[in-house]
Amino acid sequence: MRHARRRIVRRGARLAAVGGLLCGGLMVTHAMASEPSDTSRATESSAQAAADTGASLVSSLGTSRTAGSWIAADGRPVVAVTDSAAAAEVKEAGARAKVVRHSMRDLKSATASLSSAPRVPGTAWAVDYTKNEVVVQADSTVSASDWSRMTQLADGIGDSVRMQRTQGAFTTRLNGAQPIFSTGGRCSAGFNVTNGQSEFILTAGHCGPAGSVWFADNRGTQQVGRTITTAFPGSDFSLVQYDNGQQTTAGSNVVAIGGGNGVRITGAADPTVGQRVFRSGSTSGLHDGKVTALNATVNYPEGTVTGLIETTVCAEPGDSGGPMFSEGIALGVTSGGNGDCTAGGTTFFQPVTKALTALGVQLAGQPQASAGGAAQTSPAPSLSAAPSASQGAAVAPGSAAPGAVEPVGTTGDAQTLVSRLTNPQNVGPGLLIIAGSLIALVATRYIRTEQDRKAYRRQYSQSWG
Repeated sequence: MRHARRRIVRRGARLAAVGGLLCGGLMVTHAMASEPSDTSRATESSAQAAADTGASLVSSLGTSRTAGSWIAADGRPVVAVTDSAAAAEVKEAGARAKVVRHSMRDLKSATASLSSAPRVPGTAWAVDYTKNEVVVQADSTVSASDWSRMTQLADGIGDSVRMQRTQGAFTTRLNGAQPIFSTGGRCSAGFNVTNGQSEFILTAGHCGPAGSVWFADNRGTQQVGRTITTAFPGSDFSLVQYDNGQQTTAGSNVVAIGGGNGVRITGAADPTVGQRVFRSGSTSGLHDGKVTALNATVNYPEGTVTGLIETTVCAEPGDSGGPMFSEGIALGVTSGGNGDCTAGGTTFFQPVTKALTALGVQLAGQPQASAGGAAQTSPAPSLSAAPSASQGAAVAPGSAAPGAVEPVGTTGDAQTLVSRLTNPQNVGPGLLIIAGSLIALVATRYIRTEQDRKAYRRQYSQSWG
């Protein structure tokens, strides 16, 4: 059953629309039309329990005796250790131990050496816990001389570093060739967030500087909001405030996935290496993959970003800022990568938890922070009743689903023209980007009416992405 579900998700992703709206970013198909089974829900608790077990062991044993943890293919936590005594402690706690040569302290020292060297755009590096090494990737834009210089640096650090050439180029996922929907570029919305008074869109920082104005259409007639703060490079997140400081509404924590359905986001957390995750964006729709590394560094042409999540999920230009989630838990927003959703590639994500903390906001639709205090990151669902990984309840990460699926309501008599145009069951994906076409002209005139503008904004407050 779970293999069939994966085939459905991948087939649906190929049919996803290319609408490209900031506030219709999750233009995906009816890939998850039914409520997940109880087994899918158990996966959430089991995967989180496994991740917590591994993280707790790494924390207690220290960076000189461990080298990270991950979730194995069968769902069990694995901890890399440097001595037999640490291995015994790991086994006693119900996890697997893998004895390795390099400690986390060694690996962090290697990444520090790489970071202190002259910056080379088109390179990226992250610690591969499973192979106990730092993997340095260089894309096709890196010259032979820069590659030689970095190889010499890696040789000087030692055998804890592995150099690897990769295809394509590491770029942010903006799409300069398509009609833009803001003064900063075309992106996808991530998650609705709130400071307790007003509501905002959390998206990627490279999408545009503070002051960028965002629209729901490529004609610039349906203004959604304005970027009020951004962090890029260094980090990659920004905050778009809705016009008139729109208040949080019921349903604002549901990520639309097409077909009149959405996934309810119940909290935010940090992912674990080996975890299956889902990403959606306005260009390529819904896709899934696996977390391969944490705290990755990417040297984009625009600048260096650190602390990113590295995954095998594909992404394409225009997907920037779109949400990454699993089992209803928000994990990240799309930053950049290489490749596409035909050939595959590596995609990096800004961790949601770091962005929420830095911005002083929390996911919309979650319990509010206490009066006078800073907003807190939304906690994951309670795991107190879930069997621990040591009790044999582990579920393979590949079984994970996006989350609980439910209908996404609309306001008014029917969907707005914007929604109908971007529904992949109704029209082809290129409809919104055919400049000068008759349908585009009709759409423009229709959505200029104030009545439709209000209906659109009410709908988006309940169905966002």
